[in-house]
Amino acid sequence: MDMLKRPRRLRRKESIRKMVRETRMDKSSLIYPMFVQEGKNIEEEIPSMEGQYRYSIDRMPFELERLLKAGVDKVMIFGIPDHKDECGSSAFAEDGIVQRAIREAKEKFPQLYLITDVCMCEYTSHGHCGMLKGHEVDNDATLELLSKTALSHVEAGADMVAPSDMMDGRIRAIRTCLDEHNFKDTPIMSYAVKYASAFYGPFREAANSAPSFGDRKSYQMDFHNKKEGIKEAFLDIEEGADIIMVKPALSYLDVINEVSQKITLPVAAYSVSGEYAMVKAAAKLGYIDEERVICEMATSTYRAGADIYITYFAKELAKFMDEGRIG
Repeated sequence: MDMLKRPRRLRRKESIRKMVRETRMDKSSLIYPMFVQEGKNIEEEIPSMEGQYRYSIDRMPFELERLLKAGVDKVMIFGIPDHKDECGSSAFAEDGIVQRAIREAKEKFPQLYLITDVCMCEYTSHGHCGMLKGHEVDNDATLELLSKTALSHVEAGADMVAPSDMMDGRIRAIRTCLDEHNFKDTPIMSYAVKYASAFYGPFREAANSAPSFGDRKSYQMDFHNKKEGIKEAFLDIEEGADIIMVKPALSYLDVINEVSQKITLPVAAYSVSGEYAMVKAAAKLGYIDEERVICEMATSTYRAGADIYITYFAKELAKFMDEGRIG
């Protein structure tokens, strides 16, 4: 048979497959989400997220050291406070759980790059992402609380803040607040394209942040919509965002691709708790090859256009990159 074009020529050996790879990634693009809670000597496994833990501040450094040894030097911190109230005052308290965790982490590991989730849901007694007016979240009243929270994180030593609340105007409010307090160089990674997703279930157990009534569909996005996601991304860029995030990742690869094609800022994708839990559960039952699925999920996200990957599998992916199995 006379064939001039044979694509298989470039697939014959591992060395050439790696050489012509279209999608490349490295450990510098990985961010690991970590849960920190009040108390001492706590390293408590999260039931719905096998292999993930809630750490007290005194136990947190052991995991941070493991991350650094794996080559993961970027961590996103989520706080779980003891005290909750209507306005989530623990979120912006000087001695809040996140603020103390940042100071401890920076003291022990100054080379870490620390990103903080800025939201109210873990801190409010009702579990919603802002101040309530009746049974509705008061968008504009929430902006001041989010700004105070972001400022308190940066004053404690955070390198970047990542607002996840989905309130209109919060990027401008936070940017203005940080600039006014001489933190003009602190970047904001916006959860700009965040969908009201069923994939968040395990996280809400981990962070004890499920709403006590209703849902979050009035502020998180309808998962039927893609154009709306582009609009949200451009709005946050206009307001001063430095990185745009799409969340979740796996079921929103089309959105990641569309956003990455339309904007010039870096795009982050958050592989959320439900994605992690499904992989763990299926692997435990012997239905999938866990390591290969982890690699395939990550590659598909980067291939779609993500520059940054937020994942509970960060340590595993770093190892696979070192072994040349991905990247």
